[in-house]
Amino acid sequence: MTRPLPLTLTGPDKTSFRFFIFIFLLVLVVPARAIDIDRADVRAFILEMQRDHGFDNGQLAGWLSQAESKPGIIELISRPAEKVKPWHEYRQIFLGDERIRRGKEFYRNNLAAILSAADTSGVDAEIIAAIIGVETYYGDRPGKNRIIDALSTLAFDYPPRQKFFRRELAKFFELARAQGMDPLTPVGSYAGAMGMPQFMPSSYLAYAEDGDGDGKKDIWENIADVTASVGHYLVHHGWKSEATIAVPAQVPAAMTAAAPGKALGLDTSVGQLRAQGVHFDSGQMDEQTPAVLIQLESENGPVFWVGFANFHAITRYNRSRMYAMAVFELASEIKKRQPADSE
Repeated sequence: MTRPLPLTLTGPDKTSFRFFIFIFLLVLVVPARAIDIDRADVRAFILEMQRDHGFDNGQLAGWLSQAESKPGIIELISRPAEKVKPWHEYRQIFLGDERIRRGKEFYRNNLAAILSAADTSGVDAEIIAAIIGVETYYGDRPGKNRIIDALSTLAFDYPPRQKFFRRELAKFFELARAQGMDPLTPVGSYAGAMGMPQFMPSSYLAYAEDGDGDGKKDIWENIADVTASVGHYLVHHGWKSEATIAVPAQVPAAMTAAAPGKALGLDTSVGQLRAQGVHFDSGQMDEQTPAVLIQLESENGPVFWVGFANFHAITRYNRSRMYAMAVFELASEIKKRQPADSE
């Protein structure tokens, strides 16, 4: 049964609803348009792909002429949730009861594949499940934008990150050629991320794994490949097996007033934080252990955590502290009351 929208919207619901209406109207007023293959920058891209990667000019021009530049994609990438929402609103998106319930179900239904990936990579099984849960609602919401439209829009009509997305568009064509894939077919996120784990084309080429030994790296439907790929990505970006991810912290009033920076790197150490009067459970960690002080905005004011190498590894999947904390907390919920053989 479809639940009707309430007549009165408040708080984050009101903001989200207004943003949805804005995007809807934007698409109506400024429709998608075909990529102009006669543009100088598009022609230069085609020639580079021929010279550097051996693509046929006519074939590339044919594909790109069928791609569409969509203004809604540019608006969405300019306002990601982690940049416009405080933590307590961002958290509600990923830590609702239904997503947690679905996470437990996903974990149980795919236990063998998840545990195999965890055993091979050393990444916590529930972290692998949580990343898939945050990225695509456990595979149910991989996105509806054609990858060629998303990447072409951002490669040619989004100057702030043009270089990055042109590289990704090139990698996408390489991927399609290697996999025998029609580049006009795959769909994904508005940023061009693909499959259940939402890999960008370059990440697919670098980190996708064949988890079940069938000779393919299917991150769209094969759970063994998806979970193995997530584990491989995190290990490559510094995941340490059985190490602590993050712990809550109490900070002196002076540090509360002077908020920590927002850099994602491990810019301090356990010893330095203790010397500054930060209280947290570091267990048996050496004083030189790299760390980062994290401040998040709850409804009742700032809350603090100390993150370590594994927290940083999660931020390499998506460069946001709030994203990493959402994955960490969702994983903690998924882990509760799991079958005994999943421990």
